[in-house]
Parts: sequence; C-alpha cells; structure tokens
Amino acid sequence: MRFTTDQTLSDDVREREFTLGEIPGILWTPVSAGPVPLILLGHPPLGLRRMYPRLAARARHCVANGFAAATIELPGSGDRPAWPGADQARADMRRALEAGEQVSEETIDALILPLVDRAVPEWQTTLDALLQLPEIGGPAGFSGGVISIGVRLARIEPRIVAAGLFAGSFIPRAIVEEARQVTIPLHVLLQWDDESNDRQAALTLFDAFGSPEKTLLANMGGHTGVPRSAGQDAAAFFTRHLI
Repeated sequence: MRFTTDQTLSDDVREREFTLGEIPGILWTPVSAGPVPLILLGHPPLGLRRMYPRLAARARHCVANGFAAATIELPGSGDRPAWPGADQARADMRRALEAGEQVSEETIDALILPLVDRAVPEWQTTLDALLQLPEIGGPAGFSGGVISIGVRLARIEPRIVAAGLFAGSFIPRAIVEEARQVTIPLHVLLQWDDESNDRQAALTLFDAFGSPEKTLLANMGGHTGVPRSAGQDAAAFFTRHLI
C-alpha cells in the first residue's frame, strides 16, 4: 500500500489517498486515537471522484463515532478498464429501462456477477493491507452497496463481523442463494418509494438472509430522501458490533 496524499480535514479527520497495486482508494482515520475498528464503505460503480462528496460525508460520520473508514475504486469504474461484456450489459440495461421494460436476468447476471467476482477479492486485499496499519484495529464492518458485493463479503470474509447494506435492485438469483448462507448481524436500509430500486427484490433478498440478527429499516421517500436519523441508526448498529 502506497499513500499518495495526506491531509487533515477541518473536523480532525485524517484523509489519505492510496494505491494498492492497481487499486486506488481513500482512508479516513481520527487524527489522534489508538487503534480503532474499520468500516469499509461500499458505493455504486459510478467512479470514486463522482462519489467522493457522499463518501467523505459518510466517512466523517464514521470517524466521529469512533471508527476508521476506507473505500476503493471498483473494477470497471473511474479510470479503471472495463471487462469484456460490461459495456454491452450496461447498454442492454439502459435500453430496457428507457423502454419501461424489466431488465432480463441474463443482463443482470452479466452486469453484476463479474463485478462481484472482481471486486470482492480486491476488498479482501485492501482489508489485508489496512489491518496491518497501527491505527487500524479489528474487527471490521461493511457499509453500503453494491448490495451484491456486500452479500458476498458477508458470506466469505470472516474479518467482517457486521454489515450495513443499502437495498438495491438488479440482484442475481445466485446472490439471493448466497444470502441464505450469511450469518453475521445485518442492518439493511430501504427507501420505500425509491424510484431507482425494486422494492420487492430488496424484500426478497432480506427474507433470504440466514442471519439470526437482521434488521430492515424502511423509510418513506425516494432514493435521495434518506433521513438523517438513518445514519444515527447505522452508527448505533456498528457500535454494538464493532466496539
């Protein structure tokens, strides 16, 4: 891991950009503290620069509640090269959505499963490196989306002991089956009137989770209408399970 920038933000949050092989990322930690638990911040594959304002706000909230936070550029987004078939799958998805049609299972699989297969090992490699830093202590949590990435990590990565997931659409059937094997505590955020997501798909996935402790927090409103209290609820969830 090579740090490329190092700055202190106004609220005593240390922000460092890094590269890990071909993986760019950002780490946020308290300026002065001993080892703190880590929360990995998931996000949609829209590019780290485009997502930065929202990620930085979430990271500052994490640090204020006693955690470190980190994120990485997902495969195929930002300046990273796309994989074969990704552009075609995105085009097929846009075509279906613009025509008011249901996105086919084949398109969903072609769009999501390769992303999960590529992103999850990169998250694990990042976790390897971050947990070697003296300012980072275990355990770790995962927060955000892509929800299919979160499901895979929650199933296979033992160092992640709790996950706060953002409900989303375009969930392959294979991921729903994987969810039945997830057993860690879960906190799932769902916007009930989200114009971008299929509510029933989110409910089906939540029902599939095998975790004995799972909470669905559903708020009225669209995709951008998440209430401020949702962040407080997520912080309380991670405090229970990471501190």
